[in-house]
Amino acid sequence: MIDMDEERDIVVFQDDDGNELTMEVLDYLAYEGKEYALLTELVEDEDEDEGDEDEPVEVFIMEVRPVGEDQEEFVPVDEKLAETLIKIFESDDFDEIYDEDEDDE
Repeated sequence: MIDMDEERDIVVFQDDDGNELTMEVLDYLAYEGKEYALLTELVEDEDEDEGDEDEPVEVFIMEVRPVGEDQEEFVPVDEKLAETLIKIFESDDFDEIYDEDEDDE
């Protein structure tokens, strides 16, 4: 089960045991006809971030699949595809390409 918070782009995943993991979508990417999301674990208390700025942030890449009219399903991708997509997200051209696309809308 997945709940979405429209304002902050928050996704809550619930496993079979009822445990919840809250993730924040950092960005989206269309690649080879599919949509992917770059996610990281949500940090609720901003004070926790202080002093950890040099610590690497763990990110996850998932395919975004529409389910019904208003829902999406996030599906993990294999390691090879994840590496390719992370390189695209990290590239200098990514911001320029996707900023131009948003301007066209």
